[in-house]
Amino acid sequence: MKINLLSVGTRMPAWVEAGVAEYSKRLPQDFSFSVTEVPLGMRSKGGDVAQAIRKESEALLSRVRAQDYVVALEVGGKVLNTEALAQRLDAIRMEGRHLALLVGGPDGLGAPCLERANEKWSLSALTLPHPLVRILVAEQVYRAWSVLNAHPYHRA
Repeated sequence: MKINLLSVGTRMPAWVEAGVAEYSKRLPQDFSFSVTEVPLGMRSKGGDVAQAIRKESEALLSRVRAQDYVVALEVGGKVLNTEALAQRLDAIRMEGRHLALLVGGPDGLGAPCLERANEKWSLSALTLPHPLVRILVAEQVYRAWSVLNAHPYHRA
């Protein structure tokens, strides 16, 4: 199973790259995690935010394959604990599908992304900065893998 976090925004600080790389390298090849960045839509004072969201949505969806299982990460999505996340990842893997996790820009995901999503998940009721989202998701994917494989990393 390949898990790809498709995220709006580029040029993350080195500590973000290092955090994502740390958890990614711990995963086996058959449960890989990667991040794909798409550029932030142009926003200017008095600019058209809807157009920026539309461009971000197009860029995200252009990187999603037809057979991918798509999850939109949204504040209003379903809240999963670690064990439930592990079960969902395992079910998607058993279907023989890859997972595409969508993270929108500062104004959220556009309607086309939400419509394409098979599910919507929430990471937290808190508003999280995009750099932390990348590390949080990478860590939770690794933790879910550890639950599925009875690895001691996750101690419930």
